[in-house]
Order: sequence, then structure tokens, then C-alpha cells
Amino acid sequence: MAHADIGGAIIDAPVLDILKRERSKALSVREWKFRLAGYGYAIKDVAGAQVVTKLPQGTELGVLPGHIQ
Repeated sequence: MAHADIGGAIIDAPVLDILKRERSKALSVREWKFRLAGYGYAIKDVAGAQVVTKLPQGTELGVLPGHIQ
């Protein structure tokens, strides 16, 4: 299921902006993930790290920075 090569990927700045903006609006992590799905993104746990993926393909974009969680 999960790909092993997630450590080196860097998430693009526009995507990070969406992640930060929607996290600040959401009251919970569950709501945040729901809001991200509306933009076509998801967050999944892979080997102890949270990885941002693109829906519906599940393409991994990179590891979620710790300051956004």
C-alpha cells in the first residue's frame, strides 16, 4: 500500500499555504482532513509520518511538516 520513498519529497508552497490556511480554520483534525478533501488532498499515516497525498490517485506529495499538524 504505502511507498517507501517519502523522506525526500518537498511539498509545493501553494499546497502548504492551503494546508496552513485550512488548519487555522478547522476546529479539529477530523474537520481539517474533511476540508482538505474538498481541495483534492488527503493526509495518511505512513511509517509513523503523516504524508500529504493527492486525491483520488493517492499520489504522495511529501511529508507533512511538524509545525502544521
